[in-house]
Amino acid sequence: MNNSTLHIQLNTTPEQVLRLQALQLAFAEVCNALGPVVRDTRCWNRVTLHHLTYRSLRERFPNVGSQMVCNAIYSVSRTCRVIFQSPASPFNIQRMVGKTLPVLQFLPSAPVYFDRHTLSISKGVMSMFTMDGRMRFELNLGQEDQLRFQEQKLQEIVLRSVGEQFTLSFSFSMDAKADAEAAVGDASLWPEYVVVRSDEADVSLDAAVMNPPSRLDVSFGVSP
Repeated sequence: MNNSTLHIQLNTTPEQVLRLQALQLAFAEVCNALGPVVRDTRCWNRVTLHHLTYRSLRERFPNVGSQMVCNAIYSVSRTCRVIFQSPASPFNIQRMVGKTLPVLQFLPSAPVYFDRHTLSISKGVMSMFTMDGRMRFELNLGQEDQLRFQEQKLQEIVLRSVGEQFTLSFSFSMDAKADAEAAVGDASLWPEYVVVRSDEADVSLDAAVMNPPSRLDVSFGVSP
């Protein structure tokens, strides 16, 4: 893929950690509200999913904010493309003909997606949305990293956590469409923060990758 990623580890206080964890949890809750819609409509196109759910999500999650609701819809659409369209996936849509799609459950550790409305950088200070107001961090970017923001297209901004350590990843790309299409077929990019819930079994995606289907009529039960 023709892209590069800048990772910035956030130097957080205990109070900021709690605020970021609250944001993660709220974002995951919005994503999980979309799971039954995807199952029932078999639709994960971002634009169509937005039209189907945006108004009801805004009413159900008023504190999340309009743009974060849009970002949650993007996150679900992105994840569904990998799970339901990847040729290696046991949940590939071609294997689900005549079957009910499983529901995706986003764990509280799921990443949060930002955009230019919810995160901005100006004069060395980064300002990002949280559930109780903006949070700011000072950035010390080198000249090479500053040039990335000026010369390359910013494709994604993602907040991830390991324990209480949070990292922001800025992905730059010269061809965002090609990168997105390549990600669908890359099993290494399958999200570990999602559990696939079906009537037969709950399957984590790492288990699904380790036990690929041998037949097209694969069931959801994955052997340990």
